[in-house]
Amino acid sequence: MEITDNSFLRQFETKANGGLAIIEYSVQERKIFLTKIFVPEMKSKEEFSEMFMSEVLEIIRDRNISVVPTAAIITKFIRKNRKYKSLLPTGIRIW
Repeated sequence: MEITDNSFLRQFETKANGGLAIIEYSVQERKIFLTKIFVPEMKSKEEFSEMFMSEVLEIIRDRNISVVPTAAIITKFIRKNRKYKSLLPTGIRIW
């Protein structure tokens, strides 16, 4: 999956099912707030969404910044995939 960081629009983008899948973000003080995800309609939307979120979180891990998920689906994904909990800033917990 090829993901582009469109810093002008503050979103990660990838092509999906003839459309554009995006994860919107905001950056503040070495933290990236993941605010919204949009994935076009497709058969395996949930599977694609999880793969997209995983790839974006790996990009963020490589940048060595903390993640604050504000979108419910992203919070749920991090809760389910414990390996990404280390990306949360100190004092932030998701149950």
